[in-house]
Amino acid sequence: MLIHTHETVRPSLAWAVHLFTASGALLGFLGLWSALEGDFPTAFLWLLGATVVDAVDGFLARAIRVEEVLPQIDGRRLDDLVDFVTYVVVPAFIMVKAGLLARPALAGFPLMASALGFSNQAAKTEDHYFLGFPSYWNIVALYLWSYQAPSWVAGVVVVVLSALVLVPIRYIYPTRTAWGKPLTLILSALWALQLIWLLLHPFEGGWLLHLSLVYPIYYLLASLYLHFRKEPK
Repeated sequence: MLIHTHETVRPSLAWAVHLFTASGALLGFLGLWSALEGDFPTAFLWLLGATVVDAVDGFLARAIRVEEVLPQIDGRRLDDLVDFVTYVVVPAFIMVKAGLLARPALAGFPLMASALGFSNQAAKTEDHYFLGFPSYWNIVALYLWSYQAPSWVAGVVVVVLSALVLVPIRYIYPTRTAWGKPLTLILSALWALQLIWLLLHPFEGGWLLHLSLVYPIYYLLASLYLHFRKEPK
């Protein structure tokens, strides 16, 4: 009886995890819809929700062992499809819609570079790092919009980071890289709370907006330190 119940519950849980992952696509669509209406704070909140889903679903999938229970569903492919929408397509649209990029064609840089990055079989290393800038275009778009960056600054940032997608530098995988994981997770949580407040009170951030840069700076410096301390495999 216990075995029968176990075999019945696990597939249901596995489907629930896949649906949870797929819900990120819905959140991305809602973010796109909000951006289309010019409501950028709400658009970024939807993308933040999608990021939370992305941060949690991998842990759930590993805990339930969805690959064993539902081998016909490729969870990694599903995750990549959703991530490409929420981390790349929607943020690129926001940068164009918000007037951050002087020309819509500039969005082609992150779109094409990230398409190649997501297709790279070595994009995630065996010791749990991202290889190449991990297409955090939602974060890039958020800060460019928050600081109302001039179009030439936004253009330079987008082009440089697009190139870095293809440069094999290792970046921390926040939920899986062993080095400094507790600190990384704590800073990530505090940073997310800061972003929520900033998006609920747009253009009232002041010092909190500047303070929110602590985590991205930590992430970048720690990633560079770890990369140059030890050669990538």
